[in-house]
Amino acid sequence: MKKVLVAEDEESIREFIVINLTRSGYTVEQAENGAVALEKFAKDESGFDVAILDIMMPEVDGLAVCKQLRAKSSDLGIIMLSAKTQEMDKITGLMFGADDYVTKPFSPSELRARVDAVYRRVEMTRGFRKNDTTGDTVVLDEFELNLRNRTLSKNGSNIELTQVEFQIIEYFFKNPNAALTRTDILKTVWGNNYFGDDKIVDVNIRRLRMKVEDDPSNPVYLTTIWGLGYKWVTKNN
Repeated sequence: MKKVLVAEDEESIREFIVINLTRSGYTVEQAENGAVALEKFAKDESGFDVAILDIMMPEVDGLAVCKQLRAKSSDLGIIMLSAKTQEMDKITGLMFGADDYVTKPFSPSELRARVDAVYRRVEMTRGFRKNDTTGDTVVLDEFELNLRNRTLSKNGSNIELTQVEFQIIEYFFKNPNAALTRTDILKTVWGNNYFGDDKIVDVNIRRLRMKVEDDPSNPVYLTTIWGLGYKWVTKNN
C-alpha cells in the first residue's frame, strides 16, 4: 500500500492534493495542522511512505513537523509545500531533512511526479534493507559505504542518512576525485524530469558536510569546485 500523510491547513489545497493522489493509487491520510499530523504519524508510524507538509500551519508548523518526523524515520519521504516568498523556509526544511519541496501553485502532474519520485526512493531504500546486509561495499579512507543495507560508516561508527543523502554519497563514492556538476547530481538523484532548481543540491551538500566532516566549515572530503559543482576527495588521490 502506498500511503501518504498530507498536512495542510487550507482545506481547498488539502482536498486538491488528496483527490489527485488518490486517483494515482495512493492511500491518503489528511491533517489540518501540524499537531494532528504528528498524532496520526505516531499512531501509524510504520505505515506512511511519504509526508507532504505545508510550511505555514497553525499549532505546529511544517518545519517543526519535518524535524520531528525525520528524527523518527530516515526512510520516510518528506515533501514541503511552500509559497514563492518562502525561499529561506524551503532551505530550512531541506536542512531539517526534507527530500524535496513543491512551490504553490502547482499542477496535478507536478505533484504526482514529485510524490512518485520520492516514493520510488523510499521503496528502493527499504527494499535494499530487507535483503542481505552483507553485500557490496565501497571503502574510501575511513569511510565504508554498504550498498546493500544503504548505510555509511566512518571509522566504524554509523552515520544516519536520508535516502537522498545516501544516493548523493553513493554517486560520489562511485566517482571519487571526479568533479561532478550540480546538473549531474540533480539528474542522477532527482531524475531528468525534476521540476525544481539546483539549490536543492547545495542544501543537501551542506547537510552531508555536517555529518561526514570533522569541520563542516572547512571540508576536506566533500569539496567545492567553484563555478562547477563538488568533488569527493580521497587522501591518496
